[in-house]
Amino acid sequence: MRVPKLVGLMAMDARKEAKSHGLILNAPDRPDFHLTVVDYVVRQYPQPGAEVPRDSMVYIWFDFGEGEGGGGVREPRIPRPPSGGMQRELDEPGDPYPVVSSA
Repeated sequence: MRVPKLVGLMAMDARKEAKSHGLILNAPDRPDFHLTVVDYVVRQYPQPGAEVPRDSMVYIWFDFGEGEGGGGVREPRIPRPPSGGMQRELDEPGDPYPVVSSA
C-alpha cells in the first residue's frame, strides 16, 4: 500500500486519510494528537508514495522545530536590485503588433 500525502492537511483530515488507507498516525511533537483538530501537517515520514504494509506507522509533525520556518532569511540580497523604479518595455524590432501608447 502507498502512503498518501498528508502534508498540508489539517490534523482531523490527516487522521481520516490515514485511517482510510489502513495506516496508523503518530505525532511525536503532539502528545495530545487525538485532540488536535486545526493544526496543519508540515512534515511526514515515510514520504508520500512509499510502499508500506497495512497497519504501518506514519509519523507526522505540525511544527518545523527550533529555528525552522517562520520569518525567513533577513540577510541583504546580492546583487541589489537596480534603482530607478519601473522601466518601460520596448517593442521588439519588427514586431507586427507594436504597443500603442495613449500619451
